[in-house]
Amino acid sequence: MTSTVKAAALSLLLVAAANASPLEARASGVQGFDISNYQADVDFAGAYGAGARFVMIKATEGTSYIDKSFSSHYEGASSAGLIRGGYHFAQPASSSGASQAEYFLAHGGGWSNDGKTLPGMLDLEYNPSGSTCYGLSASSMAAWVKDFGETYKSKTGRYPMIYTTADWWKTCTGNNGNFGADYPLVLAQYASSVSTVPNGWSTQSFWQNSDSYKYGGDSDLWNGSEDNLKKFAKGS
Repeated sequence: MTSTVKAAALSLLLVAAANASPLEARASGVQGFDISNYQADVDFAGAYGAGARFVMIKATEGTSYIDKSFSSHYEGASSAGLIRGGYHFAQPASSSGASQAEYFLAHGGGWSNDGKTLPGMLDLEYNPSGSTCYGLSASSMAAWVKDFGETYKSKTGRYPMIYTTADWWKTCTGNNGNFGADYPLVLAQYASSVSTVPNGWSTQSFWQNSDSYKYGGDSDLWNGSEDNLKKFAKGS
């Protein structure tokens, strides 16, 4: 095989290898992931050893559901040295934003400035079992999110993070632009690069870039350095 052919073959192999790599290996930022009880067994130590530095853990949903794996996941993440925090799956049709924020706070969603706890995350996505936007108008949905966020801030001193897609935000809040200044964005967009963020935000704080992560759950990336991630967790 000539040197030219060898070089061409090597180039093809490298391209194939790159295309076969998981998305998290092809994007910049600090690696992390998010999990729920669907990931019963998580290798937290393995994730940390591979470079992950944070994990978001489902805590609650509505005002009647506590994730059965939250406590064990939280303890496992803490033992592995990961920055961790809880998230709440919103059910806007069932009760007020304030009620759900209170429930979340009572069952693991709190925040402290210990440098290892993320502010709580409000998970906003299409209704898996009913009306697309839970039967709320765009203005009512924005008011619901505000109710949740202001209640959370009144108890913790920080606004919660908002997890959503640009499409959901446009469809269900009417592209409301009043949240980006206060609420850190966790953008769900499965791609090799970010193309669109919801109205009101100039960029994302975290990016859920894949629905598969080697050590469990979905792949997330912090948009910055590890030092800045620690400062974000601490609230400084």
